[in-house]
Amino acid sequence: MSKKDTGGKFSVGTYTFNEEIVRKDLASMIVLHEYSLSMVEHFGFRRFPSSLQPLFKVVSRNTVKNDIMKIYEFEKTKTMRIIEKNTSKIAITTDMWTTSNQKKGYMAITAHFIDETWKLQSHIIRFIYVPCPHTAEVLCDVLVDCLMGWFIDRKLSTFRLDNCSTNDAMINLILNKLDNQSHWLEGSLLHMRCCAHILNLIIRDGLDVIGDGIENIRSSVAFWVATPKRCEKFEETARLLNVSSSKKLVLDCKTRWNSTYKILKVAICYKDVFTRLKQREPLYKSAPKEEEWEITRDICNKLKVFNSVTELFSGTEYPTANLYFPKICEIKMALKEWLCCGKSIIERMAIRMLDKFEKYWFQINGIMGVATILDPRYKLRLLHFYFPLIYPNGEDAKREIERIQGICYNLLNEYSLKSKASEVGASYQSSASSLMSPDESETDPMSKYDKFVAFDFEGNLKNELDSYLEERVLQRLPDFDILGWWKNALKYPTLQLIVRDVLAIPISTMASESAFSTGGRFISPHRSRLHHDT
Repeated sequence: MSKKDTGGKFSVGTYTFNEEIVRKDLASMIVLHEYSLSMVEHFGFRRFPSSLQPLFKVVSRNTVKNDIMKIYEFEKTKTMRIIEKNTSKIAITTDMWTTSNQKKGYMAITAHFIDETWKLQSHIIRFIYVPCPHTAEVLCDVLVDCLMGWFIDRKLSTFRLDNCSTNDAMINLILNKLDNQSHWLEGSLLHMRCCAHILNLIIRDGLDVIGDGIENIRSSVAFWVATPKRCEKFEETARLLNVSSSKKLVLDCKTRWNSTYKILKVAICYKDVFTRLKQREPLYKSAPKEEEWEITRDICNKLKVFNSVTELFSGTEYPTANLYFPKICEIKMALKEWLCCGKSIIERMAIRMLDKFEKYWFQINGIMGVATILDPRYKLRLLHFYFPLIYPNGEDAKREIERIQGICYNLLNEYSLKSKASEVGASYQSSASSLMSPDESETDPMSKYDKFVAFDFEGNLKNELDSYLEERVLQRLPDFDILGWWKNALKYPTLQLIVRDVLAIPISTMASESAFSTGGRFISPHRSRLHHDT
C-alpha cells in the first residue's frame, strides 16, 4: 500500500524489489528501442533509476550485453520448441547484406510455416556474419550449419533466393549435403527464385529503354531537393498554385524500379510547379518538355499493375503462393497489350520486358501451379483460362496443364508414403492376419480380394484430389480466408497436409530483407565497433 502526502512524496508499505526483473526489463527496453549499450554508463541515465529505486545498482554495458544475450538464448529456445513441435514443412528465405560502415557481410535466414492452428508463421532464425569471400561454398556451409543447428534440414520445402549465379551454385552444393529423400520429389522443387527480384529486373530493362525520356524529371527533382532553400521555394510555389498534393519530392534508387515509379508519380502531381519555376529560376536548366511529361504519364499508367503486384508479392502477413500464377499471367497479358498500344516507346519497352520475362518465366514454377490448384477459387479452371491466352499453340497449353496436374498427383503419392505409412502399415498387418481366417475364406472366397481393395491407398488418394477438383470453384471475394477454408476442409485430410506446406512458401525474400532495415539502423556509424557475434 502507498500513501501520497501534500509534497508529492509516497510512503510505501509492503513492497518487494526484484533486481533480476528490473535488469531483464532494462535489457528488453534497449532491444525494443534499439538504444546504444553505452546509455547505461551515461551520468544522466544512472542518476534517474537511482532516484526511482536506490536499491537498484545500474549495471555496466558488458553486463547489459550479457543480459541481452540471455534474452536471445531464451527466445531462441522458445522458437526452436515451436519449430520442433511443428509437423508441417518449412520454407526458407535468405538474403545477403553488406554494412556500409563495417564493410562486413551478413546473412538473414527466415523460416516460414503454417502451424497447427493454421496461422502463418515467420521467424528469423539467424542473422549471422559471413566471412569473405562470399562464394557458393562459404554460403552453403553457413546455411547448412544453421539448418542442422535448428534441426530443420529434414523438414524443408523450398529455398527462396535472389536470382544470381552464386545462389544457383549454392543450391547444387546443398542438394549434395542434405538428404533429398526428405524433400519434395527428391529435391526437384527445392530452389525457387524471388519473384519480386525478377520483377525488378524485368521492369528495369524496360525503363532503360526510356531512360533519356525521364532523365530531365529525375534531374529536376535532384535540383529542387539539393538545398533547404530550394525545397522551401518549391513548396511555397506549390502552395501559391494551389497544388493539393502533400507528397514530398525524393530521389529514386536506380536499382529499385518501384522507387523510380514513385518519383515519376509524385513529379506528375507537381508538373505546373516545375513549369512555373522554370520561368523564375535561371539556374534551373532541366525542366521537362511537354512530350516528356506525356511519356511519363503513359509510363506511370502502364506500371500501375506492376506496382500493385510487387506490393502483393512482398506481403508477409498472408499466404502469397496461391497469388503467384494469376498475377504473373496478368503481367504477361499486360505486356502483350503494350505491343499493340500504338506508341512506339511503350512498344519498345514491352519487347524488352517480354524478352526478360520469357527468360525467367518461360514455364510456371511447378509448385506455384500446385498452389493455384489448391486455391478453391481457381483450381484447374484458372489454368484452363490463362494458358490458351499465353501459349499460342494449344498443345503447349495442354502440356503445361498436364505437367502441373501431374505434380499434384506425385505429391499426393509421396505424402501417402511418408505421412501415412505407419498407419497404413499397421492396418494392413491386421488385415493380413485376418486373411488366414478359415471361416471367412470358406464362406466367401473373394473376401481376401475385398480387403486388398480396401487398402488400395493410392486409389483413395487420387479420388480425394479428383473429388476436390470436381466441386465448383468458389466465388472470388476480397476478404476470402484460404487458410480458414482449408482448416475446415476435413474431408480432404491428405490435401490439408499439402496445403499447409505449399501455402507457407513466400514468393519473395522480403521477410529476410526486412531484417536489413533494422540491421542498418543498429549497425550505424556510432555502433560500427560492435562485434559481429553481438
